[in-house]
Amino acid sequence: MKIIVIEDEKPASRRLVRLIGECRPQAKVESVLDSIERSVKWLAQNDMPDLIFMDIQLADGMSFEIFKKIRISVPVIFTTAFDQYTLKAFKVNSVDYLLTPIDEEELMAAFEKFDTYFRANTSSDQSSIDRLLQSLQKPSYKERFLVKAGHQLSYISVEDIAYFYSKDSMVHARMKDGRQHVIDYTLDQLEGQIDPSCFFRINRQIITSIKAIRKIHTYFNSRLKLDLLPAGDLEVIVSRDRVGDFKQWLDR
Repeated sequence: MKIIVIEDEKPASRRLVRLIGECRPQAKVESVLDSIERSVKWLAQNDMPDLIFMDIQLADGMSFEIFKKIRISVPVIFTTAFDQYTLKAFKVNSVDYLLTPIDEEELMAAFEKFDTYFRANTSSDQSSIDRLLQSLQKPSYKERFLVKAGHQLSYISVEDIAYFYSKDSMVHARMKDGRQHVIDYTLDQLEGQIDPSCFFRINRQIITSIKAIRKIHTYFNSRLKLDLLPAGDLEVIVSRDRVGDFKQWLDR
């Protein structure tokens, strides 16, 4: 059995090669490659191995780029530190994964799966790889909002916004410097367009950024009251049903 390892961290690649030797003494690791560029070059100049171990994140990008540059017709086992629940749905066909640091028993199970599909002459499932890549890509959030000032149009940067609030059927963005702008979005729409690690909807009227929170007070009926900067004429209360999620958001 001929194997190649695509891994850019030397301690990880050395460990994997050692474990391969222990689990499959008859296997031969043909090459250890540490980048997309080197991997594509090697695969273009050599016969395909029987099996590829491939780290998802390499120094020069996501290893899925390799599939865009050259057709891989052999089973692939990804090695990754990503959460197992993210990848569980892709443990199908000849696409498999191992969480790092790699466990010897898991490696043995992966080899057994390889044996099954190799005998069945199964090649890599490109559709599964494409879905996996899509699931691992970070979502894109808005960086700017277009706003109107009199008869002119301008823009504001999300990083300069302290909080959003709804008043008189309009949504306003309160800037860190105290300025305010009307935003042509509802709060429901904003929730899906701004980074949830930076902004949290505390009630039906307000979405605040983490940096705008100056003080947090306990409040009656198991709620919380916030002091925001810049201060406004709003009573900023974290609704009772949001308190638990709000605390988890702060403590992430």
